[in-house]
Amino acid sequence: MRAYAQTPARRNRQVLADLIAVALIAAAVAFALAVHEVIMRLAEPGRTVQNAGDHLATSLDDAGDAASKVPLVGDFLKKPLHSAADAGGGLSDAGRSLQDTVGQVADLTALALIVIPVVCVLLLWLPPRLLWIRRSATTRRLFGAPGGADLLALRALTGPPRDLVDISTPPEGLADAWRRGDRQVITELSELALKQAGLRP
Repeated sequence: MRAYAQTPARRNRQVLADLIAVALIAAAVAFALAVHEVIMRLAEPGRTVQNAGDHLATSLDDAGDAASKVPLVGDFLKKPLHSAADAGGGLSDAGRSLQDTVGQVADLTALALIVIPVVCVLLLWLPPRLLWIRRSATTRRLFGAPGGADLLALRALTGPPRDLVDISTPPEGLADAWRRGDRQVITELSELALKQAGLRP
């Protein structure tokens, strides 16, 4: 099984198509990662809010602990400060939630920007490549099978007429020569069919 044609023109087209497919996939991945990075910058306010909430909660907790040591009113002062510290914790949770949401949006967007172009490229590029690989293997087997050269010669006869000018026999006499079983004509036509498939005898 061959991955690339043996004839230079077709092989060059296949290599070029492969390079274009790889370049498009790489460009899609690079673009998706760049978009992911830009979206993640939106999480910066969430980090700021989280840090501020953590700092506020810690400061108010410390203040409540210090206030609890005041004689007579310590417990009275401690409760509102600890309640305010809980509010600071809620602020921190909101900042963390914002970061999580932005991270999920960034991940999903990057995934979509990778998957959609890659699937499109694969649908346009992979089926023709696999089809050529399968057909070339079938053509190669047919060429080596008994009577296969006759079938390949018939394929060449029914192919583009412009390709028949390379045959030594005039194009108008090729069908008669094939019907008579002219081995030279059949060999030339079967080799032409291989060439049309991008293969060499």
